Amino acid sequence: MSLQETVSAERVHIAWFGRRNAGKSSLVNAVTAQDVSIVSDVPGTTTDPVRKAMELLPLGPVLMIDTPGIDDEGALGELRVARTNRILAETDIAVLAVDGTKGFSAAERELAEAFLKRSIPWILVFTKADLTEASVRDVRAAEGKALAAGADIPVLFTSAHTGEGIHELKETLGACARKPAQQKHIVTDLLSPGSIVILVCPIDASAPKGRLILPQQAVLRELLDEHHTAIVCQPEELTAVIASLRNPPALVITDSQVFGKVDAVLPKEIPLTSFSILFARYKGDLETLIRGAEAIDGLRDGDCVLIAEGCTHHRQCGDIGTVKLPAWIEKHTGVKPSYTFVSGGNFPVSPSDYRLIIHCGGCMLSEREMKNRLASAEDAGVPIVNYGVAIAHMHGILKRSLAPLDKSGINR
Repeated sequence: MSLQETVSAERVHIAWFGRRNAGKSSLVNAVTAQDVSIVSDVPGTTTDPVRKAMELLPLGPVLMIDTPGIDDEGALGELRVARTNRILAETDIAVLAVDGTKGFSAAERELAEAFLKRSIPWILVFTKADLTEASVRDVRAAEGKALAAGADIPVLFTSAHTGEGIHELKETLGACARKPAQQKHIVTDLLSPGSIVILVCPIDASAPKGRLILPQQAVLRELLDEHHTAIVCQPEELTAVIASLRNPPALVITDSQVFGKVDAVLPKEIPLTSFSILFARYKGDLETLIRGAEAIDGLRDGDCVLIAEGCTHHRQCGDIGTVKLPAWIEKHTGVKPSYTFVSGGNFPVSPSDYRLIIHCGGCMLSEREMKNRLASAEDAGVPIVNYGVAIAHMHGILKRSLAPLDKSGINR
């Protein structure tokens, strides 16, 4: 996959925070060399987070997020500040922009504390350096180091007007990016070279017109990139496809909603898992989600269950989140819980009101945001499970679906 084709969830998320009129938007435009954000002398010009996917050397594919001023006022201002705070959950690198001519306020100190609490790498950038005298810069730098509470954070002085410090800021962003020790894989690290893998992708009313959904695309592309052979079929074709092969496939990966149907026709000696379970390993904490599945069995009538999806889409007849999952839960448990459905960025900050959370695979969320959601559930003492793990559990095939994630279980 080329850098231009990298989906937002796989990009480094760089978010820019600060007070109104601190120069955040001008700074974003200077770093990107594009008019990403509207710039004005009027405080509060940026009213909603502005997102721009781009390539930023030496980082590569990134997602820039310009946020509203953290000191916005009034009823609408409070909503904008709340939205800005939500951005923290998906931030890989934070840039705190402080007006060098004015210095710090309580709002900026709170932001710095939030970065430290969430272990978010951050950069302190004083803007309007062309208007800040040398003696004042020394004071600001000392204040910044004190604000970092002992953390070794970069402190820079920049000017969007003269270009001072912009190149240094780009280089610093690159240095702040956490590079994994080795490339992460969705599935190919579980396979022997040249494996044959069958992908079961049902095409029904909820399938997007003319394309595969993102987890299916991502797995297929990774298999091709690593020179494995991928065979794609619908559930009704699976038996015939397997019969046509000289040797059995190394692995069958299915959409979770047809887990039961695929398990029933697939010979037990052929390893089986789902796209959602693979993404649980790839972006989340599989052990936490497995523990969450056990909570399904303890549900009672009226218990509050949150069913959450990372993306927003038009729900079709037979939608997995709002229709199929509740039906499976009630059939499995014999009780009727109370359901709340959320999507996109509407995941609650503290989900303590719920007995159980069932989350989608998180293909549209960054790894940091998915793990933050898991942490929010854990902090609230609420079990959380994802679609694939929950469905496998309720169909009695969780053990089978997890076995392939042990590398020795599918290598031949």
